[in-house]
Amino acid sequence: MQYRKFGRLDSSDKRFSALGFGTMRLPLLDADDANVDEPAAIEMLRYAIDNGVNYVDSAYPYHGGNSERVLGKALAGGYRDKVAIATKLPPWNVKTVDDLDRLLDEQLKRLGCEHIDMYLLHCLQWKWWPMLRDLGVLEWLEGVKADGRIGEAGFSFHDRVDLFKEIVDAYDWCFCQIQYNYVNEDVQAGTEGLKYAADKGLGVVIMEPLLGGSLAAPCDSVAGIWSAAGLDPVDTALQWLWNKPEVSLVLSGMSSLRQVKDNIASACRSGAGSLGPEAVETIARVQKKYAEISSIPCTKCRYCMPCPSGVEIPVNFEYYNAAVMFGGVTRTLHRNLYAGLNESQRASACTQCGQCNEKCPQGIVISELMGIVHQELG
Repeated sequence: MQYRKFGRLDSSDKRFSALGFGTMRLPLLDADDANVDEPAAIEMLRYAIDNGVNYVDSAYPYHGGNSERVLGKALAGGYRDKVAIATKLPPWNVKTVDDLDRLLDEQLKRLGCEHIDMYLLHCLQWKWWPMLRDLGVLEWLEGVKADGRIGEAGFSFHDRVDLFKEIVDAYDWCFCQIQYNYVNEDVQAGTEGLKYAADKGLGVVIMEPLLGGSLAAPCDSVAGIWSAAGLDPVDTALQWLWNKPEVSLVLSGMSSLRQVKDNIASACRSGAGSLGPEAVETIARVQKKYAEISSIPCTKCRYCMPCPSGVEIPVNFEYYNAAVMFGGVTRTLHRNLYAGLNESQRASACTQCGQCNEKCPQGIVISELMGIVHQELG
């Protein structure tokens, strides 16, 4: 296993494995997401730890709360001492400052431990960050670090890069977690946010390296590019991330032991600056092809903004394109992100005034598409 620098924590005993185990997509017994196949999940987790993975990520809502419970069981018998546990506070469950302690204590009980190594504020967006900040969450984080319930504080993020920078600058964070992959270079925090956080000394954890598995099962036109180059789309997508020195760790939400073994093998071959020119060129061709088949040719230039009604036009198009192009888990993810927008920011708030149509350099008739976007995402 390869181990990488993790922001300001970098030292001989504070390096984390290049691959982190994400427990959002554990194997299931049936169609119920809460019904985890515990023996299979425990086998996968212990295999990963036995083969060098020392960072495991969970969150309060994963698998209806059973992700943390199963992880706690997997870490019995001496495995707890071999890993850093990361899990997340759900802001949507917070109404008062007392909820912060209640939720953390519930998570500690689920995990069967007295200390969480890496604790994150989950899914920070424009609606959750001001609420938590004004409630005093930053002061609370200082308190729970002091009393030993958590080790390091971080946040996961799903919103625009300007908000990301604001949050990075608001506190002495140890690390952050961002959605990032080769089709998301300018989505949410993106490459700009990755470099900004790394330059500030934060460890940067990557989630959705395969966009919910969508990049592992490409459409025919993209699959042909991978095949012609003789490259595996999963391994190459992961190597593209590990090639970047700013990336501290890549999380993979694995659902089978085969995936665990394959991803560990990829991680063992990883390294910053190690991606070959053929792979770089192939990824560029794949990126171009995905851009060509994008449903709405929005370049996010933002010439259409501001919208008089407050609609976040480029964000709506971004969510729509991803949902339609990739489907599956990605569609659900982007519908959830759409639901997280303020009502005035959603496509449904469009009044058909038509001002944006005149401003779009791509000639997109934006107002006519807003209803279609909302029908898909709403």
